[in-house]
Amino acid sequence: MRVRGLRKRYGGATAVDGLDLTVHRGEVFAVLGPNGAGKTTTMEILEGYRRRDGGEVTVLGVDPQQAGLTWRYRIGVVLQNIDDGRELTVAETVGHFARYYPNSYEPAEVIERVGLTAKAKARIRTLSGGQRRRLDVAVGIVGRPELLFLDEPTTGFDPQARRQFWDLVRHLAADGTTILLTTHHLEEAEALADRVAVLAQGRIVACGEVATLGGRAGADATVHWLDGDHRRSERTADPAALVARLTASHGGSVPGLSVTRPSLEDIYLELIS
Repeated sequence: MRVRGLRKRYGGATAVDGLDLTVHRGEVFAVLGPNGAGKTTTMEILEGYRRRDGGEVTVLGVDPQQAGLTWRYRIGVVLQNIDDGRELTVAETVGHFARYYPNSYEPAEVIERVGLTAKAKARIRTLSGGQRRRLDVAVGIVGRPELLFLDEPTTGFDPQARRQFWDLVRHLAADGTTILLTTHHLEEAEALADRVAVLAQGRIVACGEVATLGGRAGADATVHWLDGDHRRSERTADPAALVARLTASHGGSVPGLSVTRPSLEDIYLELIS
């Protein structure tokens, strides 16, 4: 996937402002950013659902604005909000969408993979929010996509369901599926993504591996320790040297010693501020 100079405006407001992005085949790529940063608009343009105002976009070798049915067979989409087919059962819904694709997964297999086997005969209107979101994911993957778009996929999931979904994403990635996801859960991006881009005001302000994003790997560490009854801390570029000095001054182990570097959340908040 290759994006260069992508632009989109709504009236006088700029939603996407000259965005450049490359996603490699087979990787899990996460897009982070606050509400209104341009994440969903960008996803919809890449999916072929929204026309851009400027720039060049190539997805699976095709411009989504010009793409036909054969291209659409190759992608899967999980949108932020879907509200249709409330009287259909889970099995009927997944089976219905499976028939759109020439090489779909077996519907029962997909229902099991998203953890809805016990609800296969339940009507959609009876599902909880988290269960409905799992069904959205099932519909998105049933066509065996080469590229899967996930827009806030775990909204409404409890912690256990979120971890199960992460396992599903890892399984799809291991099978060679390219995955582009947006999420507000930073731990989700850290757990799943090979690379991350941070959007702010329609622009990418940082892009790279989670461990090095925004200079995270080389950022100063903070050393914490107890000095009598007082908790002390010091930021340093060389935590090993500081720990050695503290160890020497204490004549051995340092009470309450810990060393931390900026978390992904710390870096993210700096980037969007």
